[in-house]
Amino acid sequence: MLRFPVLVTVLALFLVGCAGQPPEPDPVRRALQNLSERAVDRVLQVDSLQPTEDQVLLLVAPEVDDSLGIGSERFLENLTRALLGATDGPQVIDWRPAMSGEGRSRQWKLESRLEATAPRLTLSDRDLLPYRLTLRLYRPDLEDAVWQTAIDGAFDATAL
Repeated sequence: MLRFPVLVTVLALFLVGCAGQPPEPDPVRRALQNLSERAVDRVLQVDSLQPTEDQVLLLVAPEVDDSLGIGSERFLENLTRALLGATDGPQVIDWRPAMSGEGRSRQWKLESRLEATAPRLTLSDRDLLPYRLTLRLYRPDLEDAVWQTAIDGAFDATAL
């Protein structure tokens, strides 16, 4: 007889716990996801990459300014996830130097550089780290970029 009220209480506590608000996402992760999604939106609009689902992007390890406090592996992971999550997006492969000169008609090498563009900006409620993300698209067998763009913004340093 005592088991039923205990079971009901445990079940009620479980349901209350499930109904609570989900935890806030990691602010660094969210900032990198947003930046990566903006980058992917621009890359997928490049005329030379159309139709994107027929293309192969060779991702070069990004150059990331140490003063931003974000590792290049972490940025590469977010950029890769955003590319793979794109509807009708290209196939994505990590580029290696051994792949140089192997240009095929549907292969493109994507280089990225994330750098600080100014010192930390101190506001009344937070610090901002201005950045510029530069993206360059190459044919693997050519030295000159076919396309280039830059995205400017600022990370909230309290999140980093």
